[in-house]
Amino acid sequence: MKILAIDDQQLVLLPLQKRLETLGYQVVTETNAENAITLFNTFKPDLVIVDINMPIISGLDIVKHIKQSSRPNTFIIVLSGNTDDAVISAGFNLGVDHYLKKPLSLNEVCVRVKHLLGAPKPKLKLSKNSIIIQKRCVGVVIPCYNEALRLSSDAFLNYISKYSGYHLCFVNDGSTDNTLHILQDLQKGRSHYITVYNCEKNGGKAEAVRLGMLHMAKQKDLDFIGFLDADLSTNLQDFDNLVKTLESSNFKIVSGSRMHRMGANITKASARRLISYSINIMIRKILKMDFNDTQCGAKIFKKEVIGVAFNKKFVTQWIFDVEIFKRIAIHYGLKKAKTMLCEQPLKRWIHADGSKLSFKDSFKIIGQLMQIAWVYKL
Repeated sequence: MKILAIDDQQLVLLPLQKRLETLGYQVVTETNAENAITLFNTFKPDLVIVDINMPIISGLDIVKHIKQSSRPNTFIIVLSGNTDDAVISAGFNLGVDHYLKKPLSLNEVCVRVKHLLGAPKPKLKLSKNSIIIQKRCVGVVIPCYNEALRLSSDAFLNYISKYSGYHLCFVNDGSTDNTLHILQDLQKGRSHYITVYNCEKNGGKAEAVRLGMLHMAKQKDLDFIGFLDADLSTNLQDFDNLVKTLESSNFKIVSGSRMHRMGANITKASARRLISYSINIMIRKILKMDFNDTQCGAKIFKKEVIGVAFNKKFVTQWIFDVEIFKRIAIHYGLKKAKTMLCEQPLKRWIHADGSKLSFKDSFKIIGQLMQIAWVYKL
């Protein structure tokens, strides 16, 4: 039994193809809708799984082609993030068999397929830990400098094995330990989900993040791109909550905040907290925005603002987050910038041992803030 799966985002197709092939189906995938029509005519599938919102040719156009072809009785499942009632009605009026809305469990997709085609391997049970097929695809940049002892490889692998639609880009910032080899091992066999961007010389976190963000912005199938600290002081589940806010709102940037609130697990050394509070007052004066925490290492962006935020090198190494918000305010105007930025409290943030930023460095930040104020005023 043959299945043709069509979606313009490869990150959606990969887990779907793997699971269906495990169940015994012959699966071909295609990200280009025009090529998919040709494939339908030559491959002659028993079932087509198709997305709706694709460039040039929509999923409904593909459904029309199937119904007007020599094989109009081919089963069709729509798998889409489009929840518009008119579109759903149009799909059923054209003759689709199921309309499944993202996000949803991969197990549910497999059950629907089995219902239509039967099971090539009837004794094979569905996985208990089903992957979630997401509505959007996200690139995550993770800067790494001498992280061999702190990098939680299992945590990253467990997450991308459970949640589809994530592509991790680890940027090795000229590490002098075994970090690069660990990252390369992490990538083996997972190049569709993991990229290793290697900087031969250490350029600092700001430049590592900037180069990673620009690299990921070239990936056409990513909707949003963000960055996250390698030590996972902000965990991936909290990061996904930032993504959900960006996805369901008109904001262009959602930034994590380590502000204390009931029910949140936020830990910082008391001395570090006092220094952070003092620095934050200065940042508010420079940005003219009431940010509680610009320096949290978890932020997610819509692709349209990445050029504005990251095209030019940053003036400072550690507080480039302030520069990002300053660039957005200058480019769009302060009033509009305030409507584009969202600061979202985290449920968990743990200060990890081995931080690269010392207390002495914290005092240097004050000088860097003055530098930002001067440069961006000019």
